[in-house]
Amino acid sequence: MNYTLNLGFRNFLIPQRIGVIPKNLKIGALNFGISRRMGCQELSSSSKSKSSLSSQPEETTAEGANNNGETSAGMTVQELKTKLRSVGVPTEGSKDNLVCTWNKFFSEEVDEFQEVVEDEKSTRVNDVHGEKVSKRKAKSLSVEEHAEVMSTVNSVDKRSTRRAKQTHTDPNITVETCGHMQSKVAKTKSKAKSNTKKELPLNTNKVSVEPWTVLAHKKPQKDWIPYNPRTMRPPPLADDVKHVKLMSWNVNGLRALLKLESFSALELAQREDFDVLCLQETKLQEKDVEAIKQRLLEGYENSFWTCSVSKLGYSGTAIISRIPPVSVRYGVGISDHDSEGRLVTTEFDSFYLISGYVPNSGDGLKRLSYRTTEWDPSLSNYVKELEKSKPVILTGDLNCAHQEIDIYNPAGNKRSAGFTIEERMSFEENFLKKGFVDTFRKQHPNVVGYTYWGFRHGGRKNNRGWRLDYFLVSESIADKVHDSFILPDVTGSDHCPIGLVLKL
Repeated sequence: MNYTLNLGFRNFLIPQRIGVIPKNLKIGALNFGISRRMGCQELSSSSKSKSSLSSQPEETTAEGANNNGETSAGMTVQELKTKLRSVGVPTEGSKDNLVCTWNKFFSEEVDEFQEVVEDEKSTRVNDVHGEKVSKRKAKSLSVEEHAEVMSTVNSVDKRSTRRAKQTHTDPNITVETCGHMQSKVAKTKSKAKSNTKKELPLNTNKVSVEPWTVLAHKKPQKDWIPYNPRTMRPPPLADDVKHVKLMSWNVNGLRALLKLESFSALELAQREDFDVLCLQETKLQEKDVEAIKQRLLEGYENSFWTCSVSKLGYSGTAIISRIPPVSVRYGVGISDHDSEGRLVTTEFDSFYLISGYVPNSGDGLKRLSYRTTEWDPSLSNYVKELEKSKPVILTGDLNCAHQEIDIYNPAGNKRSAGFTIEERMSFEENFLKKGFVDTFRKQHPNVVGYTYWGFRHGGRKNNRGWRLDYFLVSESIADKVHDSFILPDVTGSDHCPIGLVLKL
């Protein structure tokens, strides 16, 4: 799926994510537990019969010759053990057992994975000559090339064996990990067999990879499923149904985002046709706002910005709308909280809309107390006061993964900002228990969907994220929510946009 997304400012291209199935397939150690228990006579006859039915690489024969030309029978016990250990094979038993194991490795195992070696050779020749290579040509693999392939395969095998052991001892190894390994092996076998039966162009077997559609969680429950916006979003409302479409995005620096050649708000607006876009962490200074306004999308002339004055180039929120609001407010009305530009409120005919950026508790949880005992209660009181006149929608980066389903690794982040028990309890006490509804969780009670992925350790690539961005609505309008969604395919920030469709 190749999305070119417009967000309203400049070319924003979301490239297609392609997963390339690796050519290497593990062999070896997993099957040698069987060979050690087989009798020498049975093993030898089995190896010879298989040898007569298959074509072996030049340097490998059923009699156990290694790539230096020496045979297993002519080696000492120590030499046999050394060479078997080098390919990740158990080395217990007498010399006869070691010879049998050696023969087993170079007959049955290489025979079983011959197609993978042939596919490796075929791919290399195609890369050099730019043409298809037949199975017959693939068999002419040189000794040096085969040795390289076998070295890579054995390396993969050792890692896979270690992972297999971990699945029996480490409770944090999930079904997701094991399933991924098994899927990779199955796909590689399938690809090798397909390429040896008929000549195919390169990259034919590439598949589109959408990480968010794979369940990624360290402690998944049996009824949890991954979020897939392509299948879980309801059909759009009919044109005659009055509604409003709101979106929110922590852009992690708007000026930096606008400099990206691939960034454009236009296509996101065309794709989602939103009425209002809320931004957080714009990191703008007041002197930047007018220039930014000149670059807004046509039709979204109503924009309202607040910037940090206590720390320049920090925090900052905004609301950009094609619907003129009734009124606009900045902050919560308390000077101690309003110097960082964390809140913009627009009043519309049917509701109040707040774009909020809740303070992060910071490294070492230095601001944890301020966040949970001062900021959260003040914001809660503010929205409850607004609610006396009309329903309220609070959106933005609320900097809290409320439940374990909302974070990839709950056990490892119990004292991390955004997932401490203090922050989670404050989120619940100040908002959820006071009548505000988490619209995404209401619509998707058992769905794992993230809105933030750290830049380190391939968080987004592996979908190891947090759900920190929300649309909270007054309970009185919760049943009017048609859709509460996440757009994980939109890059450009460490957060992705979220959206809400509300019937009016």
